[in-house]
Amino acid sequence: MTPSPRAYHHGDLRRSVLAAALDAIRDDGVAAISLRDLARRAGVSHAAPAHHFGDKAGLLTAIAAEGFDLLAAALDEVPDDTAHRLREMGVRYVEFALGHPSHFAVMFQPGLLHEADPELVAARDRSAAALRAGVDSLPDSPDGAEARRTGLAAWSLAHGFATLQLSTSLPTLDDDPAATFRTLVDRQPGLGAP
Repeated sequence: MTPSPRAYHHGDLRRSVLAAALDAIRDDGVAAISLRDLARRAGVSHAAPAHHFGDKAGLLTAIAAEGFDLLAAALDEVPDDTAHRLREMGVRYVEFALGHPSHFAVMFQPGLLHEADPELVAARDRSAAALRAGVDSLPDSPDGAEARRTGLAAWSLAHGFATLQLSTSLPTLDDDPAATFRTLVDRQPGLGAP
């Protein structure tokens, strides 16, 4: 007779806790996260989340790092030869935020994270490099401080639009956030269509 499996045994306990955390953030917000509640949700011992993540900040840092990796992958999917590459990267940014709202809710809250975590730093660097590649693809690509300002303008537009979409603060323009975002970008000097 084989022993019955214990409730705390998971094939990938770390992934189970992360999934439970993403669900909890979606349902109740980042502030409501507790390691004890996540253990209950994931069906693991109350010590398991702390064993894998150390503390709440460690868990949120893992979510943020995963989010930045997913974002970098989404931005990298825009081919180099795409017309209006930076605009299309902004569209991917918005689609990422709308498709991964729990990750997005954590990624830009440095006070909740272990900022020096090597995985987080590397993931942020990958997403920033993707954005820089988009700026470099502009006709008459800026350099130095002007490139940083252009990147900041592009990021601000995509991030702001995504944040407003997620908070349902925008008036209903249509059912296609990507099309609306493209229109916004095309009206911005230096970022949109020539």
